[in-house]
Amino acid sequence: MTDFKDSVFLLKQLIAAPSFSKTENVTADIIQHFLNSKGVQNQRDGNNVWAKNKFFKPELPTILLNSHHDTVRPVAGWQRNPFEPILEKERLYGLGSNDAGASLCALAVTFCHFYERRDLGYNLIFAASAEEEISGSGGIASILPKIGTCTLGIVGEPTQMQPAIAEKGLMVIDAVAIGKAGHAARNEGINAIYIAMQDIEKIRRMHEQRAVLRTSPLLGDVKINVTQIQSGTQHNVVPDRCAFVIDVRTNEFYSNEDMYHFLVTKLASTLTPRSTRLNSSKIELTHPLVQRCIALGLTPYGSPTLSDQALMPFETVKIGCGDSARSHTADEYIELPEIEKGIQIYKQLLEGLSL
Repeated sequence: MTDFKDSVFLLKQLIAAPSFSKTENVTADIIQHFLNSKGVQNQRDGNNVWAKNKFFKPELPTILLNSHHDTVRPVAGWQRNPFEPILEKERLYGLGSNDAGASLCALAVTFCHFYERRDLGYNLIFAASAEEEISGSGGIASILPKIGTCTLGIVGEPTQMQPAIAEKGLMVIDAVAIGKAGHAARNEGINAIYIAMQDIEKIRRMHEQRAVLRTSPLLGDVKINVTQIQSGTQHNVVPDRCAFVIDVRTNEFYSNEDMYHFLVTKLASTLTPRSTRLNSSKIELTHPLVQRCIALGLTPYGSPTLSDQALMPFETVKIGCGDSARSHTADEYIELPEIEKGIQIYKQLLEGLSL
């Protein structure tokens, strides 16, 4: 019960401290203070805080326990103060309570529970990372080289404590169709909008031609959608340029680089990916941690939402307290029993785990 009370106390402190991406310095202070109060030696880089178990042995495999302490900005429609932890019965309201404060706090107390254990068959590292909501360069990716080699990651995000063993990747592409300007009255030039329309139609048809790309049993189809378009300067000029944005959500069968090169061969427009680093991820059903999840009655699934899993070059499972549907919504909340259950499951997954 002490761990549960500690986690709720810590969560209330985090809610009360605004921590938008890139401005998480106060919540990083709070997390450090909590670890210090538990006698846990820790390190900090920017707004990232991490700690290794007391009897860390380099020859053992290492498990990373990670969640983030940054939040999005509050949306319109809040009926409560988003920065005031308000408890109504067993429901705790506040920005970041569900995404992903509850998971962060549950992982923190779980780490402290195992911190002084000498009999672990693995090492533990707890990392409270920044900039997850913007996939920022100052987040988890910036400290992984400092943390050292990890064998496995447990990523705390709201999944109703069900294990996400696969996660879709994300790539945003800026596309530009190039034509030739001309006078609209004389029907001169080459209309860049029409070139873009032909490419957009090809993209639309990709969803109908399922045989073109492999379908994942966990993550479904690769999703390719045009989400923005811009062209033209005035009504009587045939435009020589049409820019549009392509949102690509990859399954585990394709890296973002694979999908970029695939689209280049199919489309006439010039394609420039903003980034290819947010790839999909997958861990096998036969992995010992996944098997332990199944033994506990949990159901592995594929997640359509992106997390810091995408930046981890090792096997990961995403599992945490709360419901993804509450994330980024007005009057975000977490149920206290969800935190208590989360701590229990985290401990059960780690106790006696053999990698």
